[in-house]
Amino acid sequence: MAVLQRMCTYLQSLRQFSFHARGDYDEVYAGGKKLQYALEMEMYVKRPGMLRVNAAGDILDKQFFLNNDTLTLYDKDKNVYATLQVPSDIGMALAKAHNEYNLRVSLTELANPHLWEFISQKITDALYVGTVDVQGVPCHHLAFSGPDVEVQLWVRTGKKPLPLKIVFVQTKVEGEPQWSAVLSDWKTSPRLSNRLFTFTPPHGVQKIKFVPRTQPAAPGSGKGNQS
Repeated sequence: MAVLQRMCTYLQSLRQFSFHARGDYDEVYAGGKKLQYALEMEMYVKRPGMLRVNAAGDILDKQFFLNNDTLTLYDKDKNVYATLQVPSDIGMALAKAHNEYNLRVSLTELANPHLWEFISQKITDALYVGTVDVQGVPCHHLAFSGPDVEVQLWVRTGKKPLPLKIVFVQTKVEGEPQWSAVLSDWKTSPRLSNRLFTFTPPHGVQKIKFVPRTQPAAPGSGKGNQS
């Protein structure tokens, strides 16, 4: 798992970064039937406490903001938003959102300053598959499993070990839904304005509240409710 650890260390070293992702994911309906939907994502990170995700696709249009101690999720389709007070550390803020409110936004753990610790404690099996190309770029192909998820990851070779493709399969959810994304347009030293991470409610939008979990998140729990 040396490649995975190098990727985590490299991402943790970046003070600011951004990327684009094109994803596909399954929704499971009655009887275990699945439909696949697509989405486009943009993610912006400014350490230590700023994170933004724009996610729009076939059935969703949401924005996620983490501005130091304030987390905001805005649903454009429903014209509502909600906020939480969180620790001013990206990793701890994401953990509180998931553990207390079952909120986890896809790919945001890449901004976690404790990324290697977060991943390594969940891995039960790991395999180095080999070297392949992702959109013409040489990548290490990795596969690993956790208590309730199987993951494949393609990490760019060389001095900038960036993740370029990822596939999740939730093995303990009915229908074993899959979530996959190709990550591109990486910028590892952008100049991001603080205004980018500030949510200004549009006229007419309704403020609502996050609903707390009824039970605490179990260790090694799955991906949860995703944006």
